Amino acid sequence: MLTNSRNYNLVNYDEIDFIHNYYERLVLEEIFEQSTRAQEGDRDFLADVACVALNRMPPRYIRHDVDMTFFMSPQDMHEIHNKVVNAVTDAINYVESRERGEDPKLPSVDVSLSGTRASKPAKVAAKASTEETAPKKASKSKPVKK
Repeated sequence: MLTNSRNYNLVNYDEIDFIHNYYERLVLEEIFEQSTRAQEGDRDFLADVACVALNRMPPRYIRHDVDMTFFMSPQDMHEIHNKVVNAVTDAINYVESRERGEDPKLPSVDVSLSGTRASKPAKVAAKASTEETAPKKASKSKPVKK
């Protein structure tokens, strides 16, 4: 982390610039892909949409993008791409609706990745199938005291 023997001057942002959220670049690229306003240089719109979209993504702070992508499967990368596209689409609609004076609601979003929760459904499913096929124990009823 930042606490090694070197004395950091946190006033100078360049010294901590090597830490970033993995999704920042992906979200900005997707905003430019989807929005002509961003392409035309509307920085306020770009910033508003980016903030809304990034707040809908899980935090993934890294030093180098390769640190994240090295351990991801093609399925994880595809899922991340879809989550970014959906977050940006929802964010653009939200920001534009707010600009029109509407009170929009953002759809709920699951910020976890299937790779981080893949084992739980398998365990639950495995337990359920084991319970169905396992021989049932005979239950002994206790006499009721009067």
